[in-house]
Amino acid sequence: MKYDLIAPDVKYIGVDDLDIDLFEGQYDVPLGVSYNSYLIEDEKVAIMDTVDATKTQEWEQNLEKALDGKTPDYLIVQHLEPDHGGSVQYIMEKYPQMIAVCSQKAVAMFKRFFEKDFSDRIQVVKEGETLSLGQHTLQFFMAPMVHWPEVMVTYDQQAKILFSADGFGKFGALCKEEEDDEGWACEARRYYFNIVGKYGAMVQNLLKKVATLDIQQICPLHGPVLSEDLGYYIGLYDTWSKYEPENEGIFIAYCSLHGNTAEAALKLADIIKEKSNVKVSTSDIARDDLHEAVEDAFRYDRMVLCAPTYDGGIMPIMEDFINHLRIKTYQNRKVAFVENGTWAPASGKKMREQMEAMKNITIIEPLVTVESTVKAKTIEDLKVLADALIHNA
Repeated sequence: MKYDLIAPDVKYIGVDDLDIDLFEGQYDVPLGVSYNSYLIEDEKVAIMDTVDATKTQEWEQNLEKALDGKTPDYLIVQHLEPDHGGSVQYIMEKYPQMIAVCSQKAVAMFKRFFEKDFSDRIQVVKEGETLSLGQHTLQFFMAPMVHWPEVMVTYDQQAKILFSADGFGKFGALCKEEEDDEGWACEARRYYFNIVGKYGAMVQNLLKKVATLDIQQICPLHGPVLSEDLGYYIGLYDTWSKYEPENEGIFIAYCSLHGNTAEAALKLADIIKEKSNVKVSTSDIARDDLHEAVEDAFRYDRMVLCAPTYDGGIMPIMEDFINHLRIKTYQNRKVAFVENGTWAPASGKKMREQMEAMKNITIIEPLVTVESTVKAKTIEDLKVLADALIHNA
């Protein structure tokens, strides 16, 4: 989906990036990503953020078309991360009378990112302050650590638009929206938990700040403009940022040296499905997208970690996955374990120790030990674990 006019006097001037392979050098984006930027035309003209430097030329063309000969007065810099601030120096040099509006914490970042000194052209705004463009009045709310310390969001009081910076962002180029069969939530969830997820308390603070505003549209820096059923999107962000499970279900994350642990994990999934209607999701974390596994770990209320013993500990890919969960402050979940070992099984104990170090983790017993290969006894043990998982919702 492509945008032009968001609201009277508010135009979309962002760009899609279909050339990118890894967002932030680590997240797979098969449908690309959008770098969103907006233009507000009034007595004073304001640009809302820029785009990644790789797309400066295309963005400049969109900007000039939207300006139609006008000169911008302000550049609102909500977030200076390079995918949004990458064209700031270029556009500030092109329009030497334009003033950059940003938070106090962004000022030092200007000096770190840009060779040219723009200190005499920066207007710092504080919590709740406003800037009049004429008919449109912009109100600024600080959003530190959502997900950088300098972030702020902007509310257009006349158009009733919340320009939400990286909040409510989503992977996927706008021109690929129709190809995203799973809808907004899937890629927005993966984006949230892997990028913003560590900072749930800060997201909660921001949601409380904007709760009293009459918001008719949300314009994020990635993904589609949100204009219908905003309660749905805000409700998901509220759930996610409270670290509450979004859905009842069991996520089984597994890795396997020779296929035996994988066999046990998939057998457990089959047993659960045979015994109940509980939703079950599985991921081979060595082959599937690890960041989608992080997404599912946060989505469901129960998780099973299945890993063989390796060098007296845990197979490294599982250790990496658990570390991802720790970094993103995984909490408030129920977790069970399946280990494998031939002479000295240890992965179960090690996984348990790491998970118990996280906040409000309930361990579901029993620990199932696969002794090299899946046997009749293994299946009986998996049935016992399945019953415990089903009845521990």
